[in-house]
Amino acid sequence: MFSWMAWTTPVAVFFVCIALMLVGMTWWEIKSPTTLRKGWLPMATTRGDRLFMGLLLAAYINLTWVGLGEKMVQWFALAEEPSVWISFGLSMLALAIVMKKG
Repeated sequence: MFSWMAWTTPVAVFFVCIALMLVGMTWWEIKSPTTLRKGWLPMATTRGDRLFMGLLLAAYINLTWVGLGEKMVQWFALAEEPSVWISFGLSMLALAIVMKKG
């Protein structure tokens, strides 16, 4: 069923984090319904909107990191491609910023 995906540890951790965020956001919405608010994003958003946009941003960060891995080896004279754990940390930080300030 899941053979189409390259299930490495970072990929599994990423998807587990997304699942936990969805469960947490559902619980938070039941306990405290959201209202529209305007942050630094160009529109008023709810928590769910910010989560969706943050997850898209996290996905793009990770895809860019993986796509530029070989180039980063050349650019920075690295012995091997940088770890995807770095992009995971960056993407979770970006998601947190969008959730807080967006």
